[in-house]
Amino acid sequence: MITTKAQVQSLLQQLPDDCSIEDIQYHLYVIEKVRHGLGVADTEKTLSQQEAKELLSKWLIK
Repeated sequence: MITTKAQVQSLLQQLPDDCSIEDIQYHLYVIEKVRHGLGVADTEKTLSQQEAKELLSKWLIK
């Protein structure tokens, strides 16, 4: 398991040298939201692609 510190170091290496603090904050925010979403998907019921299509098709304007 990669540590949080290692993830931040990797992120900083990938960002351009002229990035702003806001850029770094945004990327950290996105990483945390994805991590949270994956955790929720592991612990709660998820929908298959077909189930999602069926649910969303009810909202389409035809």
